[in-house]
Amino acid sequence: MITPHDLTGLILAGGEGRRMGGRDKGLEPFAGRPLVAHVSERFADQVAELLISANRHIGAYQHYADRVVEDAESDFHGPLMGLYRGLCAARTPWLLVAPCDTPTLPHDLATRMIAGLHNADIAVAHDGQRAHPVVALMRTHLADALGQALAAGERSVGGFYAGQRICTVDMADCASGFTNVNTPDDKARLEATLAREAS
Repeated sequence: MITPHDLTGLILAGGEGRRMGGRDKGLEPFAGRPLVAHVSERFADQVAELLISANRHIGAYQHYADRVVEDAESDFHGPLMGLYRGLCAARTPWLLVAPCDTPTLPHDLATRMIAGLHNADIAVAHDGQRAHPVVALMRTHLADALGQALAAGERSVGGFYAGQRICTVDMADCASGFTNVNTPDDKARLEATLAREAS
């Protein structure tokens, strides 16, 4: 039985933020706090240790995790490099991953992912409409395989997953929890939705 003691959390915050005008998306204010603060809070009671993968503003991110894993030398190779750094840094058998722009993730994400694992090495959340490849639970022993894939030129999360034992976990009953904040308009819409729900 996998428990929170077996899990390291990883928040991916190494993107270029192109659709946010090049700003560091994880530090963008959302409902009064940085986006990453919301994801960090959601992970807090679900994992033994929390990591953030980032390549700039390292000091700012240190407020929201136990450790920040830097991938600055990777020159923005995308989420696969962040996953690799997290897998290498984890001290537990499992890594629970989410991007920094999903501030309304389910508070029971880990429990749901564990329940849906079904002997796979990677479980990916599915909101009923589509899969979310970087909302995932994966075995940390995949670090070696991912390192080899990166060395061979792989840059696609889906490309790496294709060679692994993978399953999807049905999250259709909480699909709104996987809303991504990619643009200023996305942020404004989700903030307005949350304000209506709170009133």
